[in-house]
Amino acid sequence: MRKRTKPPPMSADAYGRTLTGLSINLIVRDVGRSLPFYTDVLGLRLLISDEDFAAFEAEGVRLQIHADHTYERMPWASRLLEPGKRGLGAEIRILGIDPDEAERRAREQGASVLVATRDWPHGWRDCILEDPDGYTFAVGTPL
Repeated sequence: MRKRTKPPPMSADAYGRTLTGLSINLIVRDVGRSLPFYTDVLGLRLLISDEDFAAFEAEGVRLQIHADHTYERMPWASRLLEPGKRGLGAEIRILGIDPDEAERRAREQGASVLVATRDWPHGWRDCILEDPDGYTFAVGTPL
């Protein structure tokens, strides 16, 4: 069930029509709790936000988060009630975010730094960070 009490800043239809190519949608327990990770740690630009949904963009990335309750009618919604972290087995990689700065901001915000910034054989300098729900992000720049 939607929790928003006011009309959204942009209709779902209008926002959906702006998407092209690959966009990422993550289901999170609490949109408000997740916002600082995406804006303050990753440095993504917040486009839209309310209790149900938020949309971000930066560096060619279009990312959305929806609160668990917005998916209650999905056949797999009961799995959202399971405790623990989410996202194991998927790593979201964003090229173009300074990894040293992202790691510093993560530590300042108390976010999880799974792997400290380093140079990798695949040609990136990156770090791996975890959002409040356990989704992992490798952010970095080319060597």
